[in-house]
Amino acid sequence: MSWIREGELNLIERISANILKAGPMPKHVAFIMDGNRRFARKKQMERQEGHMQGFNKLAETLRWCKNLNIQEVTVYAFSIENFKRSQNEVDELMVLAKQKFEKLLEERENLEKHGVCIRVLGDLNMLPLDLQQLIAKAVVSTKTHNKCFLNVCFAYTSRYEITNAVREMAWGVEQGQIKASDVSEALLSECLYSNNSPNPDLLIRTSGVRLSDFLLWQTSHSSVFQSVLWQEYSFWNLCEAILQYQLNHTSIQKARDLHREHQAFVQLEADRACVAEHLQHHGNGKPADARRRQEALQHYTTCREERIHDFLEALQNRRDSYYNDLLSDAVVA
Repeated sequence: MSWIREGELNLIERISANILKAGPMPKHVAFIMDGNRRFARKKQMERQEGHMQGFNKLAETLRWCKNLNIQEVTVYAFSIENFKRSQNEVDELMVLAKQKFEKLLEERENLEKHGVCIRVLGDLNMLPLDLQQLIAKAVVSTKTHNKCFLNVCFAYTSRYEITNAVREMAWGVEQGQIKASDVSEALLSECLYSNNSPNPDLLIRTSGVRLSDFLLWQTSHSSVFQSVLWQEYSFWNLCEAILQYQLNHTSIQKARDLHREHQAFVQLEADRACVAEHLQHHGNGKPADARRRQEALQHYTTCREERIHDFLEALQNRRDSYYNDLLSDAVVA
């Protein structure tokens, strides 16, 4: 089954979509696709078939999102917690993932036609080497596409992602690229796996009321829980979730604006404290006047931003090297 399905909405769906698009639309939607095993039991089918049906529903959902002008989709494909399942089921899921990424690579022309960029978020070192290499090919071959984005969270939990971001900042401090005083909420956000994406406008969880350790940092303002199993998810379920987003849009935007303002205030106060400490140590005991304090603050802020820019560039180069090394090893093999 293709990752990218062609085809327009039917007449009733198009009319409904146009009505929705008259209001504020989410540009980035995240999905917790829950219910695969329960669906299999309900339909008395093999567990693997339930997972296969789940992938087919993803392809269908991506088509709906494309027709609704939703430019970015993030899906929870495989949690680190899933490694605790039986070895047989884990092996089945790894085989299915390998098949689907092989299929994706066969569709590169179609992905290029639609401008689809594939990103995989998680600790790929936990995966079999052949699957890592397939993922690397998919990511590298589509990284220049910029019309729409599909982020697949694989070997992922949010707590692990946040912990890894802290490790990345610690690495930057150890390397002398940034100072301990540069560490902030904003910098941590830039060190997450999802740093190249805006935070989701809407998080949809099917068949449950838990976030399951998914995008906890990024989705604090907009979540919708729907009782339907993922395989039974419909265009109308998606419309319902978008409508809920629209009804709460004003309060969501207000909360986000307040958070951004608070972040800016905290950063400014931190910069002022660093500058005040510096002036105290280098001012020969004389208090600095307002002009000198302002000039010192501007200089400090500029230097901090340059350090952070260079650090994030080095971090991105390190991540790119991981994929390139995987591809080189695949060629040698």
